[in-house]
Amino acid sequence: MKRSRGKELKQEMNLTNMIDIVFSILIVFIISAPLMSQGVKVDLPKAEAPTMEQEKLLKVSITKDGEIYVADMQVDFASFSSVFKSLWNGEMAVVINADEAVNYGLVMKVVTHVQKLGVTKLGFLTLNPKDKPGR
Repeated sequence: MKRSRGKELKQEMNLTNMIDIVFSILIVFIISAPLMSQGVKVDLPKAEAPTMEQEKLLKVSITKDGEIYVADMQVDFASFSSVFKSLWNGEMAVVINADEAVNYGLVMKVVTHVQKLGVTKLGFLTLNPKDKPGR
């Protein structure tokens, strides 16, 4: 008597389910990436200036309401020095990101305070006038 071995096995891997999962994860990352990079809402003044390397700088933001942020962390002026010193490594460039409606005196007060803490690389974040038509 002959023994039947049954059907021959196919040794192919079905990748359809794995590809569906990979694309689903990719879509989640594409949708969530812009949400993670949101910062403080500031209308920047327009000026032409060279760009700086983003990963080697500390951002100090001032909103139109006069709120001060150090690296997206809201601080009051009394605790500004301690928070700034804890985040600044002594070599980073510092960028002032002030709304165009902010009182000039407040901006200069922050700049003076930052300079007293030892910052030598200081810049201002602005928009290129070509980026906002009609203004």
